[in-house]
Amino acid sequence: MAIHIIIDGYNLIKQSPVLSRLDHMDIEKGRNELISRLAAYKKVRKHGITVVFDGCKGGGIRQERTRDKGIDIVFSKKGEEADEVIKRVVKVAREKMVVVTSDRQIVDFSERQGASVIPSGEFEMRMEMAIFAKEKRYDDEPDDEPVNEVIHTQKKGPSKKLPKSQRRAMIKIKKL
Repeated sequence: MAIHIIIDGYNLIKQSPVLSRLDHMDIEKGRNELISRLAAYKKVRKHGITVVFDGCKGGGIRQERTRDKGIDIVFSKKGEEADEVIKRVVKVAREKMVVVTSDRQIVDFSERQGASVIPSGEFEMRMEMAIFAKEKRYDDEPDDEPVNEVIHTQKKGPSKKLPKSQRRAMIKIKKL
């Protein structure tokens, strides 16, 4: 099953120390840097990515969609928040989505619809680690040393298995 990530753009920018600093200087610089980072992440992980920005203050009459560096970019129409756009997409796609936001209202709605949710800060960390790991693989020579890992097969205590829906969500988030 292919994973599609939908991102609350300004929420992620505000949660990131680097991106928020750029955003304070110039709002377009913050957006462009986010899109550049997402494009680098997409090259590594190959997930479909849509980032949604608020267009409610300066947006057009209609919702605007563009594509830059392989990232789908959506600006909400005038008078509409990005939250509403995200909710509409999640309502249709449900389990196929991973929603990136720290907005409690979107988190609650997405979880009720069956979509997996990851906080903006945690996604940014995973994104940066994936990009770093990809760069490191090209810079370093491969390690040929065997890994001596001890595997414990004895189980302790009663089984505390999560519900199936939560296990599926965890699997999707681990793929990020």
